[in-house]
Amino acid sequence: MTVVLTLHALLVLAFTARILLRDDLLPPGRLAWFIVLNVVPYFGSAVYFLFGEIDIGNRAKKRHGEIFDEISAKAAHFMGSAADVNRLIDPIYRPAFRYAGSINGFYTLDGNAAELMADGDATRARLVADIDAATRHVHVLYYIWLDDNTGSDVASALIRAAQRGVTCRAMADGLGSRALIKSRVWQRMNAAGVQLAVALPFRNIVRTILTSRLDLRNHRKITVIDGCITYCGSRNSADPEFRPKAKYGPWVDIMLRFEGPVVAQNQLLFASDWMQATGESLNGIELKAEPIKEGFPAQVMGVGPTERRGATPQLFANLIAIAETELTISTPYFVPDATLLDALCAAAHRGVAVTLIYPKVNDSWIVSAASRSYYHRLLDAGCCIHEFKGGLLHAKTLTIDGCVSLIGSSNLDLRSFDLNYENNILLRDQAITMAIRERQQIYIGRSEQVVLAKVLAWPYYRRIWNNVIATIGPVL
Repeated sequence: MTVVLTLHALLVLAFTARILLRDDLLPPGRLAWFIVLNVVPYFGSAVYFLFGEIDIGNRAKKRHGEIFDEISAKAAHFMGSAADVNRLIDPIYRPAFRYAGSINGFYTLDGNAAELMADGDATRARLVADIDAATRHVHVLYYIWLDDNTGSDVASALIRAAQRGVTCRAMADGLGSRALIKSRVWQRMNAAGVQLAVALPFRNIVRTILTSRLDLRNHRKITVIDGCITYCGSRNSADPEFRPKAKYGPWVDIMLRFEGPVVAQNQLLFASDWMQATGESLNGIELKAEPIKEGFPAQVMGVGPTERRGATPQLFANLIAIAETELTISTPYFVPDATLLDALCAAAHRGVAVTLIYPKVNDSWIVSAASRSYYHRLLDAGCCIHEFKGGLLHAKTLTIDGCVSLIGSSNLDLRSFDLNYENNILLRDQAITMAIRERQQIYIGRSEQVVLAKVLAWPYYRRIWNNVIATIGPVL
């Protein structure tokens, strides 16, 4: 018995010491791990060993550095500079654009155009038509790629393109697209000459467990066609019905089709993932920038576990801070850190009309409970909260003052902040921002407003449950 107690104490002390030695862990995360390790020490120790630290591995970090050194050396003129931000962006909005550029070197470029897709069917039809019209290359990267109508149509278009001599490169995440990677569709693409790669594959699970984490994922959704067209938004290569979680459907997404120099930046972001997965150089990937007359300024923002910690919440905090009159955000997963939560409350307190739109029914009970633990504070500060009732609202949008927008793959949760590779486009344009804002208003029209009196009337057990889940959120 003494031996068991001694081993128990040593186990808890060892992991506690490790947590205390970490300078990158914020106090809420440290407290959450302390709670878990003391309440369920053996389970907590195992979970910490598997998921407690965000480390992609030394080889991956070194390769990432080499890739961006090569990109900076060979493609600097596609990346823009802080001087371009000062030239193209109004002074009040410059801090957020400069901060976005500081993350991985993509700064504002002028001469871009965008079109907001009407819905999933329109996106699929336009995307397939663009691939069918491709003459030089098509590059796609999806977190989730299913063998459904959308997924098979995209795969078939890539096969047709490859068969007529177009260079096609396709990547899919090793977890999110695991079924497709093992399917005949993947084999058909390979046989047709589509170059394939798997992002973060499960080739050696033991080594991954020992040197990294199993749940580090590539959550990006990137399509680049002939260096002239790129798509950016929340939609994976999957039908809105989303068969793996059909009971939550339809999944309501948003997608924009871009032209202009921002296409080259998205191409470089795709290239960085392709080079990481395949070991190839940038030389084989065509780059060009074709500004659109009277286009708007925009820039790509890519984040992931190889970038500096806290980049995503700090970017959102900068965006929230520049809002003068109106800020509207839609996200399916809302588990903010203190930086983001304080920024939202501060914006509401200074008179900005802050509107937040979440799904009423979420596919993650953890996120659902954690999100609602913040409702009281947000509503008390003056934020307006709407819960979408027409399926699972998966669109990640942010609009500011009717002229600045951010759209892409990033959620407002800890996974997007620390674990996932994400891609977004930040732009300044009144017409596109108003189009996104109108889409946000459609979401609000299909939502139920949450008022403070309703939150205060929640049963005690529900409030306790929400707060418990939020407290250990950094572990979950």
